[in-house]
Amino acid sequence: MTTREITINSLRLGGTNPLFLIAGPCVIESEAHARKMAEQIARIATNAGVPYIFKASYDKANRSSVKSFRGPGLKEGLRILSKIKHDLDLPILSDIHESSQAAPAAVVCDILQIPAFLSRQTDLLESAAKTGRIVNVKKAQFLSPWDMSNVVEKIAASGNDKIILTERGASFGYQNLVVDMRSFPILQKLGYPVVFDVTHSVQLPGGHGDASGGQPEFIEPLARAGVAAGVDGIFLETHDNPEAALSDGANALPLSQLPELLSRLKQLSAVVRGWSAS
Repeated sequence: MTTREITINSLRLGGTNPLFLIAGPCVIESEAHARKMAEQIARIATNAGVPYIFKASYDKANRSSVKSFRGPGLKEGLRILSKIKHDLDLPILSDIHESSQAAPAAVVCDILQIPAFLSRQTDLLESAAKTGRIVNVKKAQFLSPWDMSNVVEKIAASGNDKIILTERGASFGYQNLVVDMRSFPILQKLGYPVVFDVTHSVQLPGGHGDASGGQPEFIEPLARAGVAAGVDGIFLETHDNPEAALSDGANALPLSQLPELLSRLKQLSAVVRGWSAS
């Protein structure tokens, strides 16, 4: 199903355009690490011929434990993201958790992301929408895909139709998620680009007690399935050393595996969407 097209500078997302990638580390661990990751992922995406948006969080406000690393915070995090954006000429995505963060984040970020747990928060959705930036909403683990029509309505009612909807799995008992592939065409019927957050879909929420676990061995098969189902974009958290990552390393894709995965996904997407993979 064809969704509407959204543009970021020269990038065209959704519609009849090629599969795009949103990727980066879960959280900004340091300026040097974030920049290194952005440079390496951008190089991989360019070599694969896949449009790319860099993502990293300046604050992870919903970590399992109060002792967990949250990030550098709003001011410092946006400074780092702004430098990456301008030095590397990359579109930027980061998530906001409070209405007051929308305006300052919009100065730097091309896409404001609404975390899954907050996807029904009306004030947060409206604040993000009123910035005029693209709003990417992650479907909550407790929502059905058709429930997202109400989320879309809240954003559109604020005068913003630049919307992306992201599937990240549904709660399946305790500390487990499952992805219903029917979700993708259902979400696409709402008319907006649909993204598959693959790495959070293999997360085991709270699986380590004071941190989430994960099953990264299922990243590739789920990514292939989502692309085969016709998603417009893929969201991947990736890290050069997942075991040492300060957030969500248990479900991150090792950076070394990204080139081959992107190559396979692009070929599959070309078949599904009817384009040439060359």
